[in-house]
Amino acid sequence: MCATIFSTGARRGAMIATLRADHPDIETFIDAKRQPGELTHFNLSVQVSDPFMQAVQDDDDWPLLFPEEALDGEATETVTCDWPGYDGPVACRVMRRVRARHLWDRIMRATFDYAEPGVLFVDRINQANNLWYRERITATNPCGEIPLPPYGACDLGSINVTRFVHDPFEPTARLDLDGIRETARVATRMLDNVIDASRFPLDAQAEQARGSRRVGLGLTGLADALIMLGQRYDSPGGCALAEQIMATICHAAYRSSIDLAREKGTFPFFERQHYLDGAFVRALPDDIQDGIARFGIRNSHLIAIAPTGTISLLADNVSSGLEPVFRFEFTRSVLERHGSHATYPVRDHAWRVWQEGHFDESLPEAFLQAEDLEPEAHLAMQAALQPYVDSAISKTINVPQDMPFERFKAIYRRAHGLGLKGCTTFRPNPVTGAVLESAESATPCCDLEREND
Repeated sequence: MCATIFSTGARRGAMIATLRADHPDIETFIDAKRQPGELTHFNLSVQVSDPFMQAVQDDDDWPLLFPEEALDGEATETVTCDWPGYDGPVACRVMRRVRARHLWDRIMRATFDYAEPGVLFVDRINQANNLWYRERITATNPCGEIPLPPYGACDLGSINVTRFVHDPFEPTARLDLDGIRETARVATRMLDNVIDASRFPLDAQAEQARGSRRVGLGLTGLADALIMLGQRYDSPGGCALAEQIMATICHAAYRSSIDLAREKGTFPFFERQHYLDGAFVRALPDDIQDGIARFGIRNSHLIAIAPTGTISLLADNVSSGLEPVFRFEFTRSVLERHGSHATYPVRDHAWRVWQEGHFDESLPEAFLQAEDLEPEAHLAMQAALQPYVDSAISKTINVPQDMPFERFKAIYRRAHGLGLKGCTTFRPNPVTGAVLESAESATPCCDLEREND
């Protein structure tokens, strides 16, 4: 199906498959893409629970389970647990036990070797879900920024924050937070309108989209904006400014959605007290919580940070999402109208702005590329923005090919410790190649079907 969609030439298709870390087939799932060319349209992620991470920490055995009613024969051991497809806890047979650390190392070795599977910290996703009282989420959209229930759909938009930088690279450089706030307010109304304007292939999709009115407003061009403001991506000042931008977008979107609820009504799945009891909502400013208590809210979720790989190009090649600048100059393979591929040179927006005005001067220290950053800087930026994102963040941590395996594993343990909802890394490898190529290389980038949008 995905290949058929791609063959139309209008839009690349993408799929995601996730599996619980306690499923009996988890080891086969982990290794499913070890051979090049397997499941090329799929992203794979493991649903990693907090108990599993604790078992890894304690070096305990880990049970692999399956619902008892679906199995033949007599069980020697059963436990009660939640399972997709069931309304409540069910009896699950313990099929066998493995060492949690061995299973974790197998996940880590696979993603070290060929960049998959990713990891979804599924308990964090559900604990912070605004619709915790009616949903049990087990998957996201293919790029990871929207955890979705069955038949859920994406409705995404991104604010290009470089447009709000005044006097870039000058001592008077400043960020127009009021402009970002007003844009977020209007963008929320626009995304809400998209739900009513959309047609859905299945009635269940329409019911889910219109029942929750879930939207995902995010940002793009963050790294370029920091560069133009003289802030290093890996500095405390850079993280603090990024946090301020994301808080501005988040709070403006929530206030706008309250206004929309006064004007048009709340989303149908809204249950006032349950919604107000949600972990994310309880952390919002008092005036927003009071507004929800009085008037309700139009959209169950409002914030997500997408990868924006394609739309960042259309926005004058700004840095994508919250990612650092990949490279200031690189080549990109583009699918042409008649099915052929052509390679084009691409220059980063901030780098080009600097070149146009300061071509005879050396680059300021704020000019950092992804390869200049330690993994901890990626995690710090994601953690700084996570408190203002009610859905999730699409983030890829670029790591060098020669990174030691033990240090690589520590990235994921640190991500869990920071309370993130997921973690994805990319290390150049023989199976998936490299994401993009430097300007000096004539080799096309990786398969277009695997590129993030």
